[in-house]
Amino acid sequence: MLGIDFDFPRYVAYRKGQVEQRARDGAAYSFSGERKVRRTLMSTRPVAIAIEATTRLWKSKARRDLLAAADKASDRSHERLYRAARAAGAALGVEPPAVVVPHGDVPVPSATLGTDDDPIIVIARPLAERLDERELTALVGHELGHVQNNHVPYATALYYLRHEAFVFVRWIVQPAVMALSGWSRRAEVTCDRAALIAVRDVDVALAAMVKAATGGEAPDDVRGHLAELAGSRGAASQVADLFRSHPHLVKRARALEVFAESALYRKLTGQGDGGLSGEEVDQRVGEIVKVFG
Repeated sequence: MLGIDFDFPRYVAYRKGQVEQRARDGAAYSFSGERKVRRTLMSTRPVAIAIEATTRLWKSKARRDLLAAADKASDRSHERLYRAARAAGAALGVEPPAVVVPHGDVPVPSATLGTDDDPIIVIARPLAERLDERELTALVGHELGHVQNNHVPYATALYYLRHEAFVFVRWIVQPAVMALSGWSRRAEVTCDRAALIAVRDVDVALAAMVKAATGGEAPDDVRGHLAELAGSRGAASQVADLFRSHPHLVKRARALEVFAESALYRKLTGQGDGGLSGEEVDQRVGEIVKVFG
């Protein structure tokens, strides 16, 4: 029998180093407004308690239950989604975790659940089937943004607070939801940037964003209709109505278009020098999303 020298403290340090490295990589593109809000979350006692409870729930049964009722994307099952996950991970420089497609209905179109060192990406079946491969790359890239920026415990706590609040002590639910929801809206801005970096096409990233919000439907020209909405308050088109029903989606889309003008994105896509600095991008985006709440 072969002897195995498994140094558990060294393994823990290695995994901690992976998490810290991801955070450094994510900081290159993340929205500073999101990071600022996130720094305050753990000092909010209801949030800290919710995260502790969620971590126990995940390790005791939630992870097992999720995997038992889902298909794992692989080179033999949900192949397009599997290839998209590999492509998004390569573009972002992060190893994608397991990506699963639940058998039945789920309360959200996509999510990343678990802990920082044990995340699982969940993609609803309608999106896995309706989005083309590049849109799936953007969608998984968005979720990998949560992984790369160490959002997973916060996102998981908010998911279970919203959809399984009975597992929490009642007094923590509403204040924790309010605090985490304010952070989550800003976290979407960070992860939309990850989606764009993953696919490197603004139109595809916007189409994936809209389809994720609507269950798979989106206009052919998202950017054109955004311009229409911005230019005419009285626009009555189907797309204008869509964006009015999803007001945060409009802000996210405009924030993403600003990031597409950044020096970082220009460099990544081979557009040469120039572009907005990170500080300029976040200043403009801050103005766009300042009424997020």
